[in-house]
Amino acid sequence: MTPTTSSIYTECKQCPRSCKVDRTKSTGYCREPSELRLSFAGLHFGEEPLITVFGGSGTIFITGCTLRCAFCQNYQISQNGYGTEVSSENFTKICLDLQNAGAENINLVTGSHHIPKLAQFIQEAKNKGVTIPFCWNSSAYETVEMLELLKGLVTIWLPDLKTLSSPLSAKLFGAPDYPEVAANAIKWMIKNNPLKIEEIPSPKNAKHADWAEDGEPREKMTQGVIIRHLFLPGKFEETADVLGWLKENADKKACISLMNQYTPVPFNEDAEKTKNRMKTLSAIENRLVTRQEDADIQDLIEAFDFDYLFYQELSDDTSWLPDFTRPQPFSNNLATPIWHC
Repeated sequence: MTPTTSSIYTECKQCPRSCKVDRTKSTGYCREPSELRLSFAGLHFGEEPLITVFGGSGTIFITGCTLRCAFCQNYQISQNGYGTEVSSENFTKICLDLQNAGAENINLVTGSHHIPKLAQFIQEAKNKGVTIPFCWNSSAYETVEMLELLKGLVTIWLPDLKTLSSPLSAKLFGAPDYPEVAANAIKWMIKNNPLKIEEIPSPKNAKHADWAEDGEPREKMTQGVIIRHLFLPGKFEETADVLGWLKENADKKACISLMNQYTPVPFNEDAEKTKNRMKTLSAIENRLVTRQEDADIQDLIEAFDFDYLFYQELSDDTSWLPDFTRPQPFSNNLATPIWHC
């Protein structure tokens, strides 16, 4: 017997933390109640080319998170509660507005603590005219049982594989079980969503992209998994371990996105919070990636020889860091706002 959405929230065990809080009366470990809260929705042009394509990815940022990553660039919404409650009708309207604005997909960011409700909302949005694919953009700190609720509703998956080191995940995320949980979740995603990539002719109004020739066809993912890994400065061995796991478990079955964009965040918090955060961040080197590290990573990529891998060019530009208190949280060339809380 499948439990109802409401019963799942009264003794919440949605995420691996299984905090058992009655989220209809209080907030769980995710710091969120049973109501779905959002902070921002817009066309995002900074995602991987396979999901950005011509019109941008229709990102919806969900308030709260099951992890507490010390370096989180989205800390205002993931940890500090910035957002407002939306109904199923509000959610559907936002999705339709993104679709009408030219979005290639609906990209749900950090929704792991609201899987039952989002499954319901996605189905209702589809019933009311949303035809573009839904993407699940998460930390992969999710149980297979919960992911089953999204089967057939979500066809594009964008999980992180942050680390395979339990001591590091305990220090940075407060989740020593993260490596095992994330690995199982990603295996499930790959098994249930074989890669489907098609070539799309360029429309006349196609937005320019630095990674593509104007007027030329572009590849588009309609189903499949893109596994993201952010290199943490000073943690080369951890990245080598992750790439080794991905070579064995994901190569030719999913796409890999290796990111070198780690950026120290100028957290706007009280002194005690900042002190605790900096103490946690001592587990890594809280700085930009060096050119030598970038060269070493590229050597590693070449050695593994993945079938389909994205890698960013190294940059010291930090202007992309978002501020979700603004109607336009990102730089203008990175996103087009559609909705703000």
